[in-house]
Amino acid sequence: MRVVTWNLWWRFGPWAERQKAILAVLRELRPDVVGLQEVWADRTTGENLAKWLGAELDLHCAWAPSPAPERWRRRIADDSVDIGNAVLSRWPVTDRATLRLPAPEELDDGRLALYARLDAPGGAVPFFTTHLTSPLHASAVRVQQVRALAEFVAERRDGTPFPPVVTGDFNAWPDSDEIRVFGGTRTAPVVPGQVFFDAWEYAEPGAPGATWSPENPYVHPGLGPGVRVDYIHVGGPAGPDGEGTVRGVQRAGHGPVDGVWPSDHAAVVADLQD
Repeated sequence: MRVVTWNLWWRFGPWAERQKAILAVLRELRPDVVGLQEVWADRTTGENLAKWLGAELDLHCAWAPSPAPERWRRRIADDSVDIGNAVLSRWPVTDRATLRLPAPEELDDGRLALYARLDAPGGAVPFFTTHLTSPLHASAVRVQQVRALAEFVAERRDGTPFPPVVTGDFNAWPDSDEIRVFGGTRTAPVVPGQVFFDAWEYAEPGAPGATWSPENPYVHPGLGPGVRVDYIHVGGPAGPDGEGTVRGVQRAGHGPVDGVWPSDHAAVVADLQD
């Protein structure tokens, strides 16, 4: 099972050209499941980036718009555009739910976690994608958000041998408190007995892993060094027949396609045993 997570940089920059580059990368990857963040939908025209990608790639689509997009809309001076998370899946979505992530009023811009239960041939897959708050100083807020996320996952992971898969832009460095708390292997887990493996820890030693990097022309160099802030987390242990075991992981979308960088983030791609 090939899983991808990717932040698509909403309607910023040359978004129409980037849309084609995003499709080209995903078409080459041929994923089974994709967790997307910063997806746009135009309420005036009815266009939706995730639904368009799903149609082009022959994938099912689950879409969850932000309940509070106003701050995002002000950034592009367009009140007609929604922002949200989405899941694209080769298999039908049999259940779904959303969680509005907690945040103080001054930082609350309607960020979500989206759950989609996927009817895969080997059994149901509990799949999640999320987008945590972004300010560099907001680690404590992200800790609160991953605690809520872990409880949200725990309520929806049962009834299948496949472990939960949690993807997204966590806006957090790999050694941060929020990643440690969510993983639950380097500190006490949020939900007793529930732990997650960071798929990138299965990468080849020395493989470049930065998904947010000044080498990308959309990234302001003053925001810090290149770092991995996008994750595929897989619940542990694996299923009784090895379901969910990470077999490989890599970056994608970390360079231009026909002269256009697809997003300000690179994607993470993991191959899991199904």
